[in-house]
This record gives sequence, structure tokens and C-alpha cells, in this order.
Amino acid sequence: MKSDIEIAQAAKMLHIKEIAAKLNLKEDDLELYGKYKAKLPLDIINENKIKNNKLILVTAMTPTPAGEGKTTVSIGLTEGMNKIGKKTMVVLREPSLGPVFGIKGGAAGGGYSQVVPMEDINLHFTGDFSAVEKANNLLSALIDNNIQSKTRNLNIDPRTILWKRVMDMNDRSLRNMTIGLGGTLNGIPRQEGFNITPASEIMAILCMSNNMTELKKNIGNIFVGFTFDKKPIFARDLNAQGAMALLLKDAIKPNLVQTLEGNPAIIHAGPFANIAQGTNTIVATKMGLSLSDYVVTEAGFGADLGAEKFLNIKCGYSGLKVNTVVLVVTVRALRHHGGAKKEEYNTASVEKVTKGLPNIQKHIENIKKFGITPVVALNPSWGASPEEVKVVVDYCANMGVKAVVQEGWEFGGDGMIDLAKAVIENIETAGNKMERLYDWNLSIKEKIETIAKEIYGADGVDYSAKAEKGIKLIESLDLEKLPICMAKTQKSLSDNEKVYGRPEGFRVTIREFEIASGAGFLIPILGNMMRMPGLPEVPAAEGMDIDENGIITGLS
Repeated sequence: MKSDIEIAQAAKMLHIKEIAAKLNLKEDDLELYGKYKAKLPLDIINENKIKNNKLILVTAMTPTPAGEGKTTVSIGLTEGMNKIGKKTMVVLREPSLGPVFGIKGGAAGGGYSQVVPMEDINLHFTGDFSAVEKANNLLSALIDNNIQSKTRNLNIDPRTILWKRVMDMNDRSLRNMTIGLGGTLNGIPRQEGFNITPASEIMAILCMSNNMTELKKNIGNIFVGFTFDKKPIFARDLNAQGAMALLLKDAIKPNLVQTLEGNPAIIHAGPFANIAQGTNTIVATKMGLSLSDYVVTEAGFGADLGAEKFLNIKCGYSGLKVNTVVLVVTVRALRHHGGAKKEEYNTASVEKVTKGLPNIQKHIENIKKFGITPVVALNPSWGASPEEVKVVVDYCANMGVKAVVQEGWEFGGDGMIDLAKAVIENIETAGNKMERLYDWNLSIKEKIETIAKEIYGADGVDYSAKAEKGIKLIESLDLEKLPICMAKTQKSLSDNEKVYGRPEGFRVTIREFEIASGAGFLIPILGNMMRMPGLPEVPAAEGMDIDENGIITGLS
């Protein structure tokens, strides 16, 4: 079997003008980035068409560290739906260079369910991440310049500054540092650090803004810190929003590419789901729904993270309604949650699969709480036995949910036809009517405890002294009515990454809060969440290369 990159490199791509023609777009609608990539202007979005078309959200059970193939399923499902005559587009997030060179590799799908040009998508793409990085760091520069200023000083207390610089790379050595050393010409010394670019609030704002006007307003609402006399400072106080939005003038436009089978795909922005909202932009999703009858999109990590945030936050700000949810389940992850060690992930075991089933039971229950009965996409790869597959299909049937074996990685759209038919049947007959889980007007603790108890299955929530202080700060800023974006490990339904399956009899602890007033949500931190990851012992980067002809190897 060819590797992902070998399959992508062998693909005969259509010119992006041909892909646009399938969407009835004119050449003048495209801002070309070579032959196979283009940006699309926001005026293509048509709110009337959006209301009549269908949105399919792909999520997953609690994953193994390597992930469970939501992107591959999303792309494959798009191919399958087009094969059965349904005009469908996939809308995805952009990959971060941190995971690309770290442990997970790229995020362009896999096997015969990929978006192309794969190398470009995984490496810089159209420069959106760079624009987010520069806009973020411009605000940092303006903050430090103001502290240094003698004529326009806002009296910012450097000890209270919450804003950090960002870089799109896993580099643990940048987490904490001291800047401004070397004398008065080099600034005021203070403690600082870097986050990874997908964790930037600018990335979240880009994803949550419906247009350029809203983007500028949201940037202006970024909370920076306090003055020495306890006055709150926002980015608008530094007159930062105009210049920062200017840097994002192209990044706000969604990117058009194609699947291996020549179907249109939009890829735009990329916040992580364990520390941010984990979905692509509102404008990208709306653009997809303006151009196709069906849109397949994905939300990061398990349904307790990306899907919860998509349904409660993204849909809340955009007015979008999800018509059905596809829950990706793999035998590998079931074995993992049933007690298999890493070296046993690919070894068939009905016993371990059976023990892992309560994990998907909880996710199915959670999705139903939003008024949607999901379809389970069962990935039987990694040596699944017929007995293991039957156990999963029967278990889901007993919960009133259809589980369909999908083989998009192996066969592309041909391996997804059954799943495509099941998704259409679900949309037409399941009676799905999406609703949010909680009212944003509830208190901060009521919203957090609703998520913790209803979605995670916790008995309750504990708050550190620092978290209690954070709540008082949020209330003093009149931000308590914002929705909640939980920062939690993706490896467990609980806040303990070593507790697998379906945990019971546990409580979660809120360590502290981050305020994303520009993005429009509050971030409770559960456990020790890293906003600047480190590289693994053997980074994926060590296996990558490029030859004198520009042929890349080792990228996945």
C-alpha cells in the first residue's frame, strides 16, 4: 500500500478554475495561489441558500494519542455523497506546523480520502497561520511599546499582562521567559512567553467573526490586562484593531482546494479543540453551505470537546444548525479504552473492544442531548475481526443508532457509499432538531457544571482559589454571560488523561480561567493544559526530506 504522500503525489489534480466551475463560480471570483489553490471573497456567502442546505458534523469517540481519522472520514464521506448524486463539499481546518513536525503529522486526510495539494496544505498553505501570528505579535509589540512610551503611556501594569506572543511550532523552551533585558533601549523587563499559533485568540477570533467589521470589533475587545490603578485595558485602547485586521485581510477569505476525486473542498483556519473551539471559520462553513446542498465539516478531538463547542458556541454565534452528526469509532480506540496497551492496539480482541464500548455509549448519549441521533462511522482498520465489528454494530443498534463500516482510507468514495446513504437517511427520517445544551445567561458556575455533569459525566466541579478569583474578575468586567470553552485533556472524558473508557464517580477541577473576550468565550482550565506543546522524543520532522527536484518525503 502506498503512503499518504505517495498517493497524493500521484494524483492528477484539476486546475482550481475547473473546481470552481463545479460550484458555478467564475474565474473572476478566484484569487489564485498557483494552479491548485485559491481564496474566495466573502460576498459569495448567501444567507438564503444556507437556510435550505444541510450541515453534517463529523466528530469522534475519545481518541488514542494518534487520533481516529475524523478528517479522513469527512473527506471520504464527501466523496461518497457525491457518488450517490448529492452535491457535497467538505469544509475543514488548516493543519498547524506544530503537529506536522511533532507527533501527529498533517491534517489533509489519509489514504484515498485526502485533500490536495497535500504538501502545500500541510506546509504554509496560503499564509493564513502566518497572518494570524503576525497580527497576534503586533499587539504584543504595541503593548511593550506603550509601556516604554513617555508620551502615550496608558499606565499598564506589566505584571497583569495576559497577552502572549505566538509561533506555529512545538517549542517548549519558549513557554516562559524574560524579555526587555539589555538596558533602557531594549524595553521594560517583564515575564513573557509564547503560545502555539492555533492557541492564539486571534485564531479564535478569525474563526468566530462573520465579516471584516465584526473581526475588527472582536479584535478591539481583546482583554490585555490592567493599569496600575486597576483599570482594564483592551486592544482598542491601544488603537490596535485596525492594523491587526489589515494583516488579516486575506486570511479572512476561505481557501478553495480539491479532494483526490476532484470534488471541491474549503480549508480555513485551525484552532485546537482541547484549548480552543476546534472548528474552522464561520465564514468557511457558511460559504460551503452557499455553494453546495450538503456540507461535511469536522470538530477536533472527541465529541466532548470539538462537537460540544461547535454546537454550543459556533452555532450560537453563527445561527447555523447541524442536521446530523457522524461519530467516528475505530476498533483501535475501542481496544485502547478497553485496556489494551499501545503495542496491543492492532491486535484483535473482542474482550477489549467490548470493555471499550461504554466510551462510545457516553458520546452517543451526549449527542442525543443536543436533539440529534448520530450515525456511527466504524473504521475496521488495524486488523479488526468480523466478531469485533459485529459487537460494535449490535451495540449501537441497541442504542437506536446505525453503525456503518466505512472504508474511505482504502477505497475513497467507493468505500463510503453505504455511510453516505445512511447519513442521508438519518437527515431525512431521524427527526433531528438541534438545540444548545445551556443558556448563555446562566451563571459561570452553572454553565461549567452543566458541561461537566452532562457531557463528561462528572459528579461535580471543584474550583481552586485562583479560579474563584478569576470568576470575580470576569464578573467585574461584565463578561459572565459569555459561553464556556473548556480547556481539557482530549485523552479522557474526565480531566485526568490516564482515566479511559467511561469514567464514573469523579469530579473535575477548574485550576484557573483565561478570558477570550474578543473571541467571545471564557476558558476554564482543567488540569495542566499546555498552550505551547513540546516535540516528542523522536519528532516526525526527523523523517522528512526534500530532494533536488522538490520531491518531499516523510510527510503524512
